[in-house]
Amino acid sequence: MILYRICHEKWSHDLTASGNAGRWNSKGKYVIYTAGTRALACLENIVHRSGEGSNDNYKILLIEVPDTTIITEVKKEQLQKNWNDYSNYTYCRKFGDEWLRNCATLILKVPSAIIPEENNYLINPNHKDFKKVKLIRTDNFTFDKRLKK
Repeated sequence: MILYRICHEKWSHDLTASGNAGRWNSKGKYVIYTAGTRALACLENIVHRSGEGSNDNYKILLIEVPDTTIITEVKKEQLQKNWNDYSNYTYCRKFGDEWLRNCATLILKVPSAIIPEENNYLINPNHKDFKKVKLIRTDNFTFDKRLKK
């Protein structure tokens, strides 16, 4: 399985988690956020960038996870109504933090808050199988100027 991550060039040389809080993890919980498609990675990046420079040396990372990897999945049907509202980050973090605490699987598949029918994939860099995850390629990425920021 190939996953996608868009980031500034300075962060594109390896697979590193920042420990910053996100929708599915609390501050200090290390997770690498990826998307199932390039398009979703682009949308997620635009939404979370708050209008910061759109073409300042961005890269798209192609990340390979073995097809045999067992994945924990959070389905949108499992979640409360309006789970994707910004005000419900704390609710979503319970799922991700618990997954990290258990450390049972390398990947957590979650619905995208932007397009709930598509998926993001969280990678646990502290999982024993993280060494099997490979950064296979890093390409330049330019946001189309017609995208609103």
